Amino acid sequence: MGTNNLAITYAGAVARITLTQPEIRNAFSDEVIAEITAAFTEVGARAEVRAVVLAAEGPAFCAGANLNWMRRMADYTRDENVADAGKLAEMLRVIYECPKPTIARVQGDVYAGGVGLVAACDMAVAVDTAGFCLSEVKLGLIPATISPYVIRAMGARAAHRYFLTAERFSAAEALRIGFVHEVVAADPDFAALDAKVAELLKALTSASPAAVRACKKLVINVAEREINAQLIDATVQGIADIRASEEGREGVQSFLQKRKPAWLAV
Repeated sequence: MGTNNLAITYAGAVARITLTQPEIRNAFSDEVIAEITAAFTEVGARAEVRAVVLAAEGPAFCAGANLNWMRRMADYTRDENVADAGKLAEMLRVIYECPKPTIARVQGDVYAGGVGLVAACDMAVAVDTAGFCLSEVKLGLIPATISPYVIRAMGARAAHRYFLTAERFSAAEALRIGFVHEVVAADPDFAALDAKVAELLKALTSASPAAVRACKKLVINVAEREINAQLIDATVQGIADIRASEEGREGVQSFLQKRKPAWLAV
């Protein structure tokens, strides 16, 4: 299932969306943006899917905007640029708010808008040879549309440096600043990368599906908000709702009874 630009595959409770244009370093266009948006909408709506992997083929994960798209953008009016950027913003929002947990499997270099793809995922695992670069200022541009996700992922202090300098930084540096969660050796068949992704998938698919969905919403709703009476009340309501839910009751009972919960028995 998919197109010339990407493939969607399913294996049990896991969906995999793979960028399949290695000849252009998986750079995206308005067409690819629409397809990625549709793909995450599709997999997020499937009841059997418990986790999503975003992957890519070839030496690069994603090089940002492709040249043909950039040539077209060069002649856009401001209104056309607003509409175009809105589609990229929607793609990132759909990834970030996908109801299923998402993992970026980073097997190669990530540039510009591609950094936004990784940032919009819940987790990221990279090989140690991958490089990252927010290169926009070298072109007289700014990483505006991806900034809400990238700044959340790496923090404002790191964003000040890498947004402004457009330096390439290593996977080790991406790990240090918290942009990726794990860095593994880049062996020829990506065995270490796939093993680490599989480890995360096992954890995700072993947990309560309802609780995982609720936890993802919790992080999105609570992150960087002022801790005030409204936020505290929202967290109180949230735990009360999940405790009273079918899976919440089942999870506690299975723990007390020293048995597997129902969602692992399926």
